[in-house]
Amino acid sequence: MRTATDKTSAFDALGELLGERFTTARAVRDEHGKDASWHPPQPPDAVCFPASTAEVARVVAICAGERIPIVPFGTGTSLEGHVQAPHGGVSVDLSRMDRIVALRPADLDATVEAGVTRKQLNRLAADHGLFFPVDPGAECTLGGMAATRASGTNAVRYGTMRENVLAMTVVLPDGRVIRTGSRARKSSAGYDLTRLFVGSEGTLGIATEVTLRLHGLPEAISSAAVSFASLHGAVHTAIRTIQSGIPVARMELLDALLMDAVNRYARLDHAVAPTLLFEFHGSAAGVEEQARDVAQIAAELGGEGFRWSVDAAQRERLWEARHHAYFAALALRPGCQGWTTDVCVPISRLADCVLETQQDLEESPLLAPIVGHVGDGNFHLVMLVDRDDPADQAEAQRIHERLVARALAMDGTSTGEHGVGLGKRAFMAAEHGDALDVMRAVKAAIDPLGLMNPGKIL
Repeated sequence: MRTATDKTSAFDALGELLGERFTTARAVRDEHGKDASWHPPQPPDAVCFPASTAEVARVVAICAGERIPIVPFGTGTSLEGHVQAPHGGVSVDLSRMDRIVALRPADLDATVEAGVTRKQLNRLAADHGLFFPVDPGAECTLGGMAATRASGTNAVRYGTMRENVLAMTVVLPDGRVIRTGSRARKSSAGYDLTRLFVGSEGTLGIATEVTLRLHGLPEAISSAAVSFASLHGAVHTAIRTIQSGIPVARMELLDALLMDAVNRYARLDHAVAPTLLFEFHGSAAGVEEQARDVAQIAAELGGEGFRWSVDAAQRERLWEARHHAYFAALALRPGCQGWTTDVCVPISRLADCVLETQQDLEESPLLAPIVGHVGDGNFHLVMLVDRDDPADQAEAQRIHERLVARALAMDGTSTGEHGVGLGKRAFMAAEHGDALDVMRAVKAAIDPLGLMNPGKIL
């Protein structure tokens, strides 16, 4: 990345453009230099709050003219340091771009500005019997979710942002505005630029509008929970469920340590044992059949106490353990920070990856609960680390490196949904080999000055 030449003139121009929506106040900068990850905060030099694509384009052009780094910002819920500003620069907060541009029930799609949240879209979509299924858990902006190629609990049935973004409006590093794709459900016209920008983490441009697929609300929803004497039985139940073609909407794994934590944190009474949580979507008869089939698989693999319900209140109670998982994990070691990480492997290798990781953790002094979207081979560790203890940091790094190496050896990936950001950069060469040079060439072609979210991915 080339060094900025004159921040003063650029900041004067940004202040003239945005007025009070441009600031260098320390408190605001600090808030925009951190996310939900373990990475230390690194604040930008300034923060701006544009309210339109035209304003974003002008902000980018001003910064590019003075070679000032640009860091897009949504809600700051990312988990790999995506919004930190290691080279300073300007944080572009898109939260004021929160307009639902169009919702088209007949075409099952919607166009939203980047600052719209998934819950905001779903409140409106529900009036038309529709919903947007990608659910990372946190209340994220849809622009941020597209930038990080987010997924979450529903991905096993409905896919990730990769499958659910049809088109984007993107401001390029020189201030030009392009639209990738159309609302057509398929196209053979040229390079797939939409997929290029989905998951680019703000390193190629800033998405200001996103066109998304919507899905019909299911006629019936049911949920189930079942516990196991061993993690082995739980993971193999997940694998066999997928291999049997049962169309589960969600399938989540919580290990015994995490179940104990959520019981204490939320005053629940679940068995302190590895547990699978399920959600089924379909007709009333269909969700009952799915639950019955899963119950049979679980019983054959040592599952006990299978509980199933279509009642909304009971379903919420069954899923309460998952909703509290992160903060319950942190409460296991008060004062420590959660170093969260994830990997994803082919479903046939999931048991090997999870069980070998469990063995590592049993031999480690660190507390690190396991939780996962196991229906698509994705699972997470929440390593509880004392930031002031070098031994803790070193042990967490050791566990992290072994986890990623294991996943890559199984033809998996270093991150299934958290993204690269700062935290997974060190593994990109091992994962991609010579393809990493192609990524660098794409970056250099689109952002030759290296100003867009520098220090991330590459």
